[in-house]
Amino acid sequence: MKSVRKALRDGELSKDTYERVTCAECDKALKTRNDPDTITTIRICPDCGKEWKELR
Repeated sequence: MKSVRKALRDGELSKDTYERVTCAECDKALKTRNDPDTITTIRICPDCGKEWKELR
């Protein structure tokens, strides 16, 4: 699983005009899944199901 920052550099993710992270393939805003026991947040595309991790 890639990080959000690396995916932004590689072009897999993009930011819209309001700085929301969107999937470049589906052009949908990412959903968030938080696990209170870890320091990472999982960002998920609702259409294609790909996942990226992000430090909180």
